Amino acid sequence: MRTELVISADSDRADIALLEDGRLQELIQEKGDDSFSVGDVYLGTVKKLATSLNAAFVDVGYEKDAFLHYHDLGPQINSWGTFLRRTLNGKQQSNITNFESTSNIEKEGNIGDVLKQGDQILVQITKEPISTKGPRITAEVSIAGRFVVLVPFSNRVSVSQKIRERDEKDRLKKLVRSIKPKGFGVIIRTVAKGQSAEELQVDLDNLMRKWKTLHKSIKRSKKPVRIFREMNRASAFLRDVFNESFASITIDNQDLFEEVKEYLDGIHPSASKIVKFYNGPTPLFQSTNVDRQIKGAFGQSVSMSKGAYLIIEHTEAMHVVDVNSGNRTNKAENQEANALQVNLLAAEEVARQLRLRDMGGLVVVDFIDMNSAENRRLIFDKMTEDMKRDRARHKILPISKFGLMEMTRQRVRPETKIVTREQNPDSLVEAPIQVIDTIASKLGALEVKEVFVHVHPFIEAYITKGFFKSVKKQWQKRFSKRIVVVPRDAFTMLEWRIMDKDNKVL
Repeated sequence: MRTELVISADSDRADIALLEDGRLQELIQEKGDDSFSVGDVYLGTVKKLATSLNAAFVDVGYEKDAFLHYHDLGPQINSWGTFLRRTLNGKQQSNITNFESTSNIEKEGNIGDVLKQGDQILVQITKEPISTKGPRITAEVSIAGRFVVLVPFSNRVSVSQKIRERDEKDRLKKLVRSIKPKGFGVIIRTVAKGQSAEELQVDLDNLMRKWKTLHKSIKRSKKPVRIFREMNRASAFLRDVFNESFASITIDNQDLFEEVKEYLDGIHPSASKIVKFYNGPTPLFQSTNVDRQIKGAFGQSVSMSKGAYLIIEHTEAMHVVDVNSGNRTNKAENQEANALQVNLLAAEEVARQLRLRDMGGLVVVDFIDMNSAENRRLIFDKMTEDMKRDRARHKILPISKFGLMEMTRQRVRPETKIVTREQNPDSLVEAPIQVIDTIASKLGALEVKEVFVHVHPFIEAYITKGFFKSVKKQWQKRFSKRIVVVPRDAFTMLEWRIMDKDNKVL
């Protein structure tokens, strides 16, 4: 499998597309001012205790208070409180080797016995704000690296459950116990499998530098504010997914290109050569066919091969996916065999859609009815296998007698939604033909020798393919400019932009 990462970024946002064998599998959209992301650490203030929920609402600077349940306090919350108070008073260093930890809180205690209104508390985002809800947070702050996760005020060393070999688990535990700093626990991640002591030591050293940065930021803070952010989402994404299958990483922003290259130099020096900077005249997502795939994958209806399709709807309570055979027929097979083939295709596409749209919560898939219990088991096995590549925690139940498969998938950030249906241009005051005149008036006002006109593919065809003399040639003669017309799959019918060779709007 060939894996590619395509990152298009500017000062306001970054769009990250993961492709496997040329097919879009994940899409992450990060705003330039993206705060309250998973992993961010905040100094907050307890605003209200909700004893009926055994939880607290904490002001972290967001418009809605963050939600902190008792079970998310962590056993060492009292040690964290002491550390925070001493740090704010200038009496605590980042070195916690000789820090006297307090006893763990009760596993099933009450929030009011631990926190009170007005307390300052260090918290970490575990779920981003979604809809009308504020962030979900934990007081058990940790710092994630490529191979390990550093957990202050803990001595425990644990290994990812996805590493199943007992000998490898024992090797990693023994190795990490010999190198971990005192006063810190360590969680060994799945990608640490097979790694040497030197590589794990480098990762731990990097995390300790981040810990010192976090400590230094606390000393300068007195109110609800973000005090630590691990890295931008592009580098965090690479940290979690990078492996030997990556063939290329293409980025169109110089600053982000340098940052990602530097990050890869640190974790996998030989891989930094696959990072490429793109500065072509055509937008990166357009030239790599990502825009076209987005339009085909994010609609309510998603096409599959041979006429089969999915209908995906989001209700308040759940996501519902309906599998349809469409006009797909196979006269050589009976109805059961045909249903099995469509359902196998659908299982693969549903697993892809869950990753692509980052759909979370309860998901119900209505497969085409099959009478054979063995065939229903095949679909369950297929879905289970395809979901193994999904990093989000999930649970899948076998298909019920009604042909329904239920599953849950971890929700940590809002679902990715992209509107693919556009208004009928004929119903608008500004008909498509009028767009041509609008563009022409803009071209006439520009005092440059070369322009790039970005338009919908239908409009591009009209401009460049004229019966006798194309509109483009008429424009070039009329305005004495070199004009390049760029078709943009991501544009709506009446959308257009005039840009220079560096993709800056004129």
